[in-house]
Amino acid sequence: MFIPLHDHNGLKHVLRPVVTWSLIFANVAVFLLMQNGGFGDAVNASAYSYGLIPSVFFDIKDLSPELQTVPEGMTIVTYAFMHGDFMHLGGNMLFLWVFGDNVEDCLGHVKFLLFYLLCAAAGGLAYSLANFGSDVPLVGASGAVAGVVAAYLMLHPKVKVWVLALGRIPLRLSAQWVLGAWVLYQIVNALFSETGNVAWSAHIGGLAAGAILVVFLRRRGVPLFDRGL
Repeated sequence: MFIPLHDHNGLKHVLRPVVTWSLIFANVAVFLLMQNGGFGDAVNASAYSYGLIPSVFFDIKDLSPELQTVPEGMTIVTYAFMHGDFMHLGGNMLFLWVFGDNVEDCLGHVKFLLFYLLCAAAGGLAYSLANFGSDVPLVGASGAVAGVVAAYLMLHPKVKVWVLALGRIPLRLSAQWVLGAWVLYQIVNALFSETGNVAWSAHIGGLAAGAILVVFLRRRGVPLFDRGL
C-alpha cells in the first residue's frame, strides 16, 4: 500500500490547524503515559479501562471494579486515544498529520473536533455491532482517521500527494488514486479477511461517518470534489 508523506494543499480559512496538532499531541501523550506504566499487565489494564469492549458497552457483562476508570458510555470515544504499539500510533498520526489540516480548514476548528469525535464514535459503534458480545477491547484512532480520509477524498480528490509506494518508491499521485485505493483496501478486508488484529469494521464505520458528516459540516461555500479547481 501507500504511505502518505505530504500533500500540495495549502490552507485557505485557518492560519494553523491547531485542533489537528492538539489531537496528535493528545494521542502521543496518552501513549507515552501508558508506556510509562510499564509493558504487559499495566498496558493491558489501560486497554480494558479506556478501550471499547462490546460486551461491556452493551451491558452484557460488567467490567471488574478495579478497571472501571471512566463511565462505560465514554469508551465510545476514549478508545480512540489508546494505541497498542508505536507502529499503530505512528500510522494513524501520519495520516492525521497529512490530511487532517485541510479537513480542519474546510470545517473550522470546532466543527472539525466534533467531526473527529463523531467519526471515532461511529467507528466504535460499527465495531461493537460487528463483534456483538465480544470481550476484546477496541483501541486506536483508526476509525476517526478513516473519517478524515473519507472527508479529504470528498473535498480534494484532485490534489497531488507524495507517497511511498510499497514502503520505498516515492510517487506523486492524485489523492483520488491514493485514498481511493486505501478505501477499497479497507472495504475488501472488511468483507473477506478473517478475524485478526485489525478492526476493519471500525474503519468502515469511520469512513461512512466522515463521508456523510463532511457534506453537512463544511463551511458555507466550500465545494466538494475540488469543483473550484
